[in-house]
Amino acid sequence: MAANNLRQIPLTCSGHTRPVVHLDFSDICDSGYFLISACKDGSPMLRHGDTGDWVGTFEGHKGAVWNATLNRNATLAASGAADFTGKVWNAVSGAEIHSFQHKHIVKSVAFDTQSENIVTGSNEKLVRVFNLEQPEADPEIYCGHTGAIKRALFCRGDKCIISAAEDKTVRLWDRMTGIEVQRLQFPNNPNSLEISRDNHVLTIAHGSSISFWEIDTLKKLKEVKVPTNVASASLHPDKHVFVCGGEDFKMYKFDYITGNEIESFKGHFGPVHSVKFSPDGELYASGSEDGTLRLWQTTVGKTYGLWKCTEPNDMNNSINSPREVPAN
Repeated sequence: MAANNLRQIPLTCSGHTRPVVHLDFSDICDSGYFLISACKDGSPMLRHGDTGDWVGTFEGHKGAVWNATLNRNATLAASGAADFTGKVWNAVSGAEIHSFQHKHIVKSVAFDTQSENIVTGSNEKLVRVFNLEQPEADPEIYCGHTGAIKRALFCRGDKCIISAAEDKTVRLWDRMTGIEVQRLQFPNNPNSLEISRDNHVLTIAHGSSISFWEIDTLKKLKEVKVPTNVASASLHPDKHVFVCGGEDFKMYKFDYITGNEIESFKGHFGPVHSVKFSPDGELYASGSEDGTLRLWQTTVGKTYGLWKCTEPNDMNNSINSPREVPAN
């Protein structure tokens, strides 16, 4: 059965009341994998990644949440918010473990490989690293950006940090020396950073382009122009396709090797703010200004999660109307 005869039918995850601005998946763990969403309603939500089923809501922020992330085995979550805090949560119980005070809005949070540290980026134009084993200790601070930080991630075996800011740069910081060691300059502000599952490729969305860089050298691998201003892009774990979304409400899928557009879908009723592939690459999630998350099949027609492919001559998935996955 040719996949192109089948209609992409996304699962819609409701429950948030404001724009969904960031998404992240855990790795695959004993009980599957999980998805966390950051929303301007101030309440990050945890869901089963393959079905979108609601697991719980992290309650404690007093302002819009701009970023949320899970550690690899989904035991911890972190979130950054307009209440000037970066919080770390027990992702099993939902309890708040740490709250790190900043002097401005926290736009980015990320764990290191061993979940021993978190890196934050804020509108103070500073990148900080907090040690979760010694939460009272002074954080590592990296200064040099001249605009608000959009995203900061650990890279190169946690020895470095890569950050993107509203100064049209992406910068690499050496944690041993605390100094900037490399800088990429862009014609537009970079909107998203993603490190591929094999830790080799850095994906950057900027303007109406997506560029791909070798993480160990910051050598440019390729750049692809897309039909809209892009907020976010994600590379498939196998690195054969990437997805992106932005201002025109559409989800796009491109061939990573050729740079050609494969397909696009209109599913949201507002700009797309965040896209991310699941750890197994079977689906990708999108978060939008319209207040919803949507889950999209990488291979339309495959039986996976809540998608059931029935008869070979059936031209649609058995979920043939948009499926809502509510939050309790």
